[in-house]
Amino acid sequence: MKTRVIYLFAVCGLSVWLGVSAVTAATGDGAIGETPPFAAGPMSNQKLDVLIRRLDEQAKGRPGFWQFSVESRALLVVTDEKANRMRIMTPVTESDKVDQKTMMRLLQANFDTALDARYAVAQGKLWSVFIHPLQALTDSEFIEGVGQVVNLASSYGGSYSSGLLIFRGGDSEELRGRELIERLKKRSRTI
Repeated sequence: MKTRVIYLFAVCGLSVWLGVSAVTAATGDGAIGETPPFAAGPMSNQKLDVLIRRLDEQAKGRPGFWQFSVESRALLVVTDEKANRMRIMTPVTESDKVDQKTMMRLLQANFDTALDARYAVAQGKLWSVFIHPLQALTDSEFIEGVGQVVNLASSYGGSYSSGLLIFRGGDSEELRGRELIERLKKRSRTI
C-alpha cells in the first residue's frame, strides 16, 4: 500500500509537470500534453468528488453531500449546483456549552483570525464552516478551505485561528495550521 501511495504521488506530480492526467500517466493511455480531466471550467460536484476522494480514500457520500475525515476530524461538504453554493463544515461543540464570553471571542475571531472559515451556530451545534460560490471555487481554494475549517475547529478554546496567517511569533498551533494546509495541497494535487 505504501509503495502504491508513493507511486501515485510521483505519477500525479510528474503528470502535472508534463501536462497529462494522472489516470493517463498511470495507465499509459493518451499522449503527453493531453489536457488533464476537469482542468478547465467551473467547479462542479464531479470535480469536488475527485478532490474529496484524493484527501480521504474512505470518503462517503454522493454528489452534493460528502462525509470524510482530515486529521481525525469528521467533515461534511454540502453543495447546491443550482444555487451555486458550497459549504465545508465540521461540528465543534454543542452550542448550549458556549457561554457569552466565549461567544464574544468567536465573533472577534470571525473578524480577524478565522479568515475565510467562520464559526457559526446551527441545529444546536457550534460549527467551523467555509462557504463559497461553487462555480468560482478553485482546487486550491477548496483545499485551503478544508484546512482552515479543521484548524479553526481544532483551535477552539485556544488561538481561535484558521492557521492561514500567523499574527504572533512563536505560536506553534498557528504554525501547525499552516503546515496542515500545505500537506493537504500536496495530497490533493490540482486536477
